[in-house]
Amino acid sequence: MRVISGRARGRSLKAVPGMGTRPTTDKVKEAIFSMIGPYFDGGSALDLFAGTGGLGIEALSRGMDKAVFIDKDVKSLETIRQNLKATGFESMAEVYKNDAERALKALAKREASFDLVFLDPPYRLKHGDALMTQMDELQLLKPEATIVLEHEASFVYPERFGPFVQFRKAEYGETSVSIYTYDTELNTVQTDDQEEQHE
Repeated sequence: MRVISGRARGRSLKAVPGMGTRPTTDKVKEAIFSMIGPYFDGGSALDLFAGTGGLGIEALSRGMDKAVFIDKDVKSLETIRQNLKATGFESMAEVYKNDAERALKALAKREASFDLVFLDPPYRLKHGDALMTQMDELQLLKPEATIVLEHEASFVYPERFGPFVQFRKAEYGETSVSIYTYDTELNTVQTDDQEEQHE
């Protein structure tokens, strides 16, 4: 694994020891960033099931100002810190040990908000949409934020729910990538429609 483009282009990234982590392949990573970037003019990113930290580090390399990395596995956290050091992004990153739901609540207490979110939960967990809804409720997303949800290709998430609209979807073998935009106006419109129906 390596950083594909940007400031840290070509730097090698360590993998998490053992078989418990399924890192995003370079091919899929390159495809994701061609769909959402490929480069950024600042902003903040959240890598929620960070694993090696490869996605958040790629976002920093391509122009994000800062990134928060969350994982509950100690080996993953050690690997993320090593990869941040190798790429020179330590000062632009925060790394925390926590599970996803608790991490989101903790970030909300600090009034954090993000332009870009990577969600790559273990494939046995099918709750990407619930986590996105929680982010909306906790006001963790900036208007027009982008959410990249990786999941098992055989599992289909809705194209629209709440303020989220899927604008790209691609399959790579057993992996699917669904990319959503956070449309706060859509949520307002839906609320207005619901109120009209109740009148």
